[in-house]
Amino acid sequence: MKLIIVESPKKCDTIGRYLGKYYKVMASQGHIRDLSKKGKGGFGIDIDHGFEPDFIVDKKKAWLVDELKKNAKDASEVILATDPDREGEAISWHLAEILGLDVQTTKRLQFHEITKPAIEEAIKNPGHIDLNLVNSQETRRMLDRILGFKLSNLMQRKMNYKSAGRVQSAALKLITDNDEEIAAFVPEEYWTIDITLNINGKSVKASLEKVDGKDFRLHNKEETDAILARIPAEIPVVSLEKSIKHVPSKLPFTTSTMQQEAFAKFHFSTKRTQDIAQRLYEGLDVNGEHVGLITYMRTDSVRISDEFFYGHAKPYITKKYGEEYVGHIKSAKKQSDRVQDAHEGIRPTGTHRTPEVVANYVTADEAKLYRLIYDRALASLMSDKIQEVTSVIFEANGLTFKTTGARTVFDGYEAIYKEFDEDDTKLLPEIHDKTSYSIKKVDPQQKYTKAPARFTEAKVVKTMEEVGIGRPSTYATTITKLRESGYIDIKGGIVTPTEDGKRVSYVLNKYFPELVSVSYTANMENQLDQISDGEMTRDHAMSEFYYPFIEKFNSVQDAMWKDHEKETGEICPKCGSPMVIKKGRFGEFVACSNYPECSYKPAKEKTKAVETGEICPQCGKPLVERVNKKGDKFVACSGYPACKYIKANEDKPKAPVIVFTEADYIKPCPQCRTGHLVNKVGKTGTKYIGCTNFPKCHYHEWIVKKGKKGGK
Repeated sequence: MKLIIVESPKKCDTIGRYLGKYYKVMASQGHIRDLSKKGKGGFGIDIDHGFEPDFIVDKKKAWLVDELKKNAKDASEVILATDPDREGEAISWHLAEILGLDVQTTKRLQFHEITKPAIEEAIKNPGHIDLNLVNSQETRRMLDRILGFKLSNLMQRKMNYKSAGRVQSAALKLITDNDEEIAAFVPEEYWTIDITLNINGKSVKASLEKVDGKDFRLHNKEETDAILARIPAEIPVVSLEKSIKHVPSKLPFTTSTMQQEAFAKFHFSTKRTQDIAQRLYEGLDVNGEHVGLITYMRTDSVRISDEFFYGHAKPYITKKYGEEYVGHIKSAKKQSDRVQDAHEGIRPTGTHRTPEVVANYVTADEAKLYRLIYDRALASLMSDKIQEVTSVIFEANGLTFKTTGARTVFDGYEAIYKEFDEDDTKLLPEIHDKTSYSIKKVDPQQKYTKAPARFTEAKVVKTMEEVGIGRPSTYATTITKLRESGYIDIKGGIVTPTEDGKRVSYVLNKYFPELVSVSYTANMENQLDQISDGEMTRDHAMSEFYYPFIEKFNSVQDAMWKDHEKETGEICPKCGSPMVIKKGRFGEFVACSNYPECSYKPAKEKTKAVETGEICPQCGKPLVERVNKKGDKFVACSGYPACKYIKANEDKPKAPVIVFTEADYIKPCPQCRTGHLVNKVGKTGTKYIGCTNFPKCHYHEWIVKKGKKGGK
């Protein structure tokens, strides 16, 4: 028996079916080891000896490691098949270390889709662990550990905030910068003028393009009125041009573009999109077959393989649409130097599993995303759309108006992608050159320049990709971390920084501007890529980062203070310093800004209890409505603490009273000696025997399965 180890448990069954009974497939369930907290700073890194990392097995994975070791010992061969990326490569290396495998000779499978042909091909052509990729991942983890530990600890001590991180802090700055741009924006007035012409009984709108042959800008109503006075009752055509335009299809999806388009079309969050894509990749039951439906969904490449184009796409397009609809694989090329290109773009694993077929076996959300991926990938390999574009220029009294229309003469890729294509072109009626047409309407509009649009999740991802911070595997998780930390709000897909997020970003930018700058973070990513390519060593990258960072950290940590504490306008009665709003573990509170020299804090005003009109049955005083620490309202005596009467909630269903008889007794209680042990069931359904004198006596014994030890 040969043992294959993958990352996700969901892949085990699928791959196991493809390979048969001579293979056993197990999952590492992600990383099995992480940095310890030993050594300088608790980083788990030997700073003084080449930044050597110290890895330990995750306590929660100890049982899994034991299972893997046991099965590896019984196997004739262990084959590693973790995900085909930097993290997956590192997981394979850790598995090899833990299981005592030879890193140089242990087989490492790489497959970018979970289908029978892909798995069988990977088995025939195994590779080995790429140590450059492993070093890159280790460097990434050590950078994140040092920055996370130092900055997070500092933020917690100084500002009572949860965390700060490498990519997370840079992404937060992008969001807060966008918010500041919007806040600082001052709208400017401008005017536009459109005319509506009557052409062969149809209305055609044209826009003012030039005034006296020059570009222009109308700033106010006075300037606009001067132009309006020059518009005649009819206007001649001075130029009519027709041209053929080839419109190429969009490229296949990368992780980023998939997340952007899924938000634009379906309002899916980045996390929701990634979760759905993960399921489509790992495999779903379709028509009696459990199969991966798309290729690996963490990619920044738009490349499509020759095998898919010639073996799947070209025959399918030819049969369904015709040979003239077949495009060329040249439409899928590397887009920038930062693109890893290790994987293909995201595409379906087979054209025969059409969106219509798949929709019968998957959820509605899975069907939507699959159709988007399927149609986009196929469209990228189809012919251009061909349009006849008509441009018409009207001119009179020095005023030039223009209108443009288009007629599709060959739909090309739109034959499959029209549902998702945004085409705002209009079809013009027949227009004759050198002919005058009457103006039936003049439409001047006052407008104002608009502030930059607020970021959506998709725009955050797009911006991160454009500036080079993060990687396909981190886009969604970065946004999730910022939200969980309370630094951003997301409503309807719109991302806004919270007050906490603004403060954190402000302070980090003030004291660690290089760490949150886009260029610094992007340079770090580039260095990790250089390590992956064998062009830089881990030691060089870590030295270049660590020593300047620690020097800067030590120089500013004492100077760093709680910026942006809002003053209340009141003065401390003890020392005369301004009173400010502070943030504590339990929320905001008002206190003296001169803390710790002055610890004055005004007492909270107690809300007057409202009488209910009832009388306490125990002491005769009025009953009042109170609120407990959880915010729940209850009715109690106004004479508290002398009288502790609390009115029972009649609306709350009372737990049934269980009466035990001698027939239920199992044995006398060994603790209180007056009660008996009887069969009981806990809140979680766990069976046990407990004392009938509960709650005065808490003695109990667990009922456990044979062969296991139990106790009190």
